[in-house]
Amino acid sequence: MPDISRDEVSHLADLARIDLSAEELDHLAPQLAVILESIASISEVAADDVPPTSHALPLTNVFREDVARPGLTAEQALSGAPEVEQQRFSVPRILEDEA
Repeated sequence: MPDISRDEVSHLADLARIDLSAEELDHLAPQLAVILESIASISEVAADDVPPTSHALPLTNVFREDVARPGLTAEQALSGAPEVEQQRFSVPRILEDEA
């Protein structure tokens, strides 16, 4: 287990401008040692032949080919509209004219 002393934790806290009590320093030193040990164990597993990845499983997005297909004609699209004006949907005005 990597050793990290209480003084080293205090120094890190000073660098981060974090006020820690004596009890917090005593509590955090062993926890930081465990974190460093965990990082060291991961470094041992990661060999040069293992490419870095962001996920444990190889995931790729699946996209379908974007192919243009014929859609409705203007007459077909407007056939169910309650009102039509100049081959467009006619809707009630919701904003007043500014004058």
